[in-house]
Amino acid sequence: MAQTEQIEIPLSKKKMSLALFCSIVFVILGGLFLINPSMFITPWYNPTITSITGLVSILLFGFCAVSIFRKRSDKKAGLIINKEGIIDNSSVFSAGFILWSDIEEIIICNVNNQKFLAFIVKNPQDYINKVTSPHKRKVMEINYKMFGSPINISANILQENFDKLYNLLIEEMKKYKQ
Repeated sequence: MAQTEQIEIPLSKKKMSLALFCSIVFVILGGLFLINPSMFITPWYNPTITSITGLVSILLFGFCAVSIFRKRSDKKAGLIINKEGIIDNSSVFSAGFILWSDIEEIIICNVNNQKFLAFIVKNPQDYINKVTSPHKRKVMEINYKMFGSPINISANILQENFDKLYNLLIEEMKKYKQ
């Protein structure tokens, strides 16, 4: 296949840097919640809940920070679109290669004002089964239960805004889907 027959959407170093910075800030805040919960006294203050919130923040945003830090060194495009399908490399939980023939629909989902695309596929369990990482498999299973698809793509770290990405994928799907 000639290079001109595919569209590559690179990862955005700028967006990743901003996400990394925010993750580090939340890890630091989580540390403060854990070490000194009395620093955050409010009318509904509870030191146990404040400490648990701090620990969850450290774990969740620490994972995000490490994942983003690793992804920053990735030289591959975040998304490659060609006549066979889509190669997803947009996150730690990327789906890999998705065939156009497997995609029934691409829908927009919204969680806490964060938009992402869910790829409704004919054979969701096949995509879950091909994943070797137990953590990635678990995330895909949760996505499938919550959104009807194990495959979700966000534009958060891609060099394309969400609406343009959605329109491009719909256009390419119409062009290549048999």
